[in-house]
Amino acid sequence: MCGIAGILSLDNRMIPDLKSKLEAMAGLIAHRGPDGKGVWVSEKGRVGFAHQRLSILDVSERGAQPMLGQSRSVISYNGEVYNYLELRKHLEDGWDFKSRTDTECILAAHHRYKEKCLTHFRGMFAFALWDEENNQLFCARDRFGIKPFYYAIVDDCLYFASEAKALLPFLRNIETDNEALAEYLTFQYTIGKKTLFKGIYSLLPGHALSVIRGKLNVWRYWDVQYEIDFDHSPIYFQRRLQELFDDSIRFHLRSDVPIGSYLSGGVDSSLIALLAARYDKANNLSFHGKFTDYPGYDESQFARAVNRQSGNTLHEVDITADDFVRHIRQVIYHLDFPVAGPGSFPQYMVSKLAAEHVKVILGGQGGDEIFGGYARYVLAYFEQCIKAALDGNYKSGNYVVTIESIIPNLGLLREYKPMIKNFWKEGLFDNLDERYFRLIDRSSDMTDEVDWNLLDKAAVFEKFESIFNNPANVGKEAYFDKMSHFDFKCLLPALLHVEDRMSMAHGLESRVPMLDHALIEFAATIPADIKFEGGRMKHLLKNAYSDVLPEALLNRRDKMGFPVPLKEWFEGVLSEFVNDIFRTTRAGYRPFMRRDAVLKSLSGTANFSRKIWGLLSLELWHQEFLDRSEYYRSLVSK
Repeated sequence: MCGIAGILSLDNRMIPDLKSKLEAMAGLIAHRGPDGKGVWVSEKGRVGFAHQRLSILDVSERGAQPMLGQSRSVISYNGEVYNYLELRKHLEDGWDFKSRTDTECILAAHHRYKEKCLTHFRGMFAFALWDEENNQLFCARDRFGIKPFYYAIVDDCLYFASEAKALLPFLRNIETDNEALAEYLTFQYTIGKKTLFKGIYSLLPGHALSVIRGKLNVWRYWDVQYEIDFDHSPIYFQRRLQELFDDSIRFHLRSDVPIGSYLSGGVDSSLIALLAARYDKANNLSFHGKFTDYPGYDESQFARAVNRQSGNTLHEVDITADDFVRHIRQVIYHLDFPVAGPGSFPQYMVSKLAAEHVKVILGGQGGDEIFGGYARYVLAYFEQCIKAALDGNYKSGNYVVTIESIIPNLGLLREYKPMIKNFWKEGLFDNLDERYFRLIDRSSDMTDEVDWNLLDKAAVFEKFESIFNNPANVGKEAYFDKMSHFDFKCLLPALLHVEDRMSMAHGLESRVPMLDHALIEFAATIPADIKFEGGRMKHLLKNAYSDVLPEALLNRRDKMGFPVPLKEWFEGVLSEFVNDIFRTTRAGYRPFMRRDAVLKSLSGTANFSRKIWGLLSLELWHQEFLDRSEYYRSLVSK
C-alpha cells in the first residue's frame, strides 16, 4: 500500500522543474507511505514518477519504488496483487526477478502480456507504468475501485496521483464542478468520473488509461455481468460461496507484516475476523469503535461476542464529541472531498487505533451490495411483492416475487415504519427506477438550504437511470439485481474511498476480502430469490456461515452501520461548534447554499438528518481547499 504520483508531457517537451514538482506531489500524500519515498525522472525530462512506500511485501530496499524493470520500463504502484506468487512461477521464464514483490510481478506481466496483464491480477491496485521502449504510459485501477487514481490535464501535461489534493497545485483555478456537486447533494457521493474539483477526474473502477503519441485513451477492461444460473440448487450456491470466500480470505492474509481486523459488530467484518483467525492464528488483533454516551450507539457487545469466539485480542476506542471537534477537519482533508455519510469519522478514529498496532487491516466492505444488506432493499422488495399480487404477475423475468414469500419476514419491516411511511407517501407502484431513486435521494429535504436553480437535478436522474436500467449488466425485471448493481457501481466506490483514505491517513493498509473478483463474478450468477430469499437481508451469506457466526449476530435486526450520535451532539454539546462553522464570512457567499436556511435547520429542536452532515462536510471542504486555494497553488512553481 502506497501513494503514487506522476507527470507526463503530452506534447513531448521537457517539463521544467519536473523533479521538484514530483517531490511536492509526494509531500501531499506522504501519509500514505511513511516507510520510504522515491522519485524517477526520464533522461529527457518528459515524464516522471513519485512514490511514497508503505512496506508490506519484501520490506527490504529491493522493493523500493519507482521500480525499474529489465525492459526499460518503470512503475509506481499502490496496492496488493495477492496471486503474485502464482504469477511469478509463470513469469520466471523470461524475467530475471530481483525482488520478492508483487510490484515486480506487474512489470514482468506487462512485459509478457502488455495491456492484457490486467486479466491476470487478483487484488487491489492502481499503478502507472512507463514503457520506455515504446514511449507509452499505461495506467490502471482495480476492478472495484479499492485503490484510487486521479488525473488532470493542464497545459499539455497529464498529472496523476493517488489523491486529488496532489493535483491541486497544477490547476489554473481551484473551483467546484457543478455537475459533481449536484450528484453529491443528491446521493452524498458522485456517480461518474467527475469529482468536486473542476478539472480533476477519477479513473473509474475496472478502467485503464494509456497515452500513446500524446493521445489519451481510457477504456473499461472489466465489468460485472448478471448471467443468472437457474440450474443449481441453493445448497450448491451455498457450498460454492464457502469455497470462494474461504479462498479469498487465505489470499488476503499474505503479508510480511502483522494483520488485524476491523470488528464493527455486523455480519461482514465479524465473519472476516472469524475466518482470518481460523486460517492464521498469528493475526489475532481486532479493533472496534464505540459511542457510549448515548443509548443505541454502542455495538461493542456484538464485537466482544465475536471476539470471544475468534480468540483474538480486542482493542476498543470510545469515540466522543471532543474527538469530533479535534479531528473532523483532518477527516475532510484526508477524504479530499466529502463522501458517503458520517461513517468516515469513526472509521478515522478506529484506523488511528489500529495503526498503533498493525500495518494491515481486514475490512468488510462489499457485503451489503453483493448479498443484500440494506433495509431499503427489503422495502422495495415488499412493494414489488404487493404489486405482483395485485397484478397477478407473480413471476416476472428471472425474479420470483410473491406476497407469500415475505409474510414470514414482515417483522423485519417493523423497525422501518417511518421509512415506509415516507417512501409510500407519493409515487406508489411507479416505475422501478423512479422508486429507487426516491429511496436513495438525500436531497429531498434540501429545497430551502440549496439553490437548485444553479444545479441540474434532472441530469443527475438521467445518469442514475442509465446505470440502473443498463440491460448490458442486469436483466429487465430483476429489481433486486438492479438495486444492488447500482449500489455496487456507485455507492461501493464511495465507501471504498472512505476505506482507503481513513486508513491511509494513518499509514494503514486496508484489505477487503469480499471484493475478490472470482467471488463477485460467482455472486452475479446467483438468482435473487436465493440470495435474498423472502426479503431476508444477506440470507445466503448467513446460511452459508451459520455454523461460524454467533447466534446473537445471526438474529439481530438492529445493525445500524457504524452509527454516530450526530443528532444528539449537534443539538447539544456541539451545537455552537457547528453553528460557528456556518457563520463564517465566506460561508455566507457559497453560490449553492442559503446559509440562513441552514442555520434555521440547526436551531431549536430540528431533527438531525444526513442533510446537515452533508452540508457541514461540504462547507468544511470549501474552507480547507477552496478558501485555501492560494496555499495549494503556491506549492509548486508554474
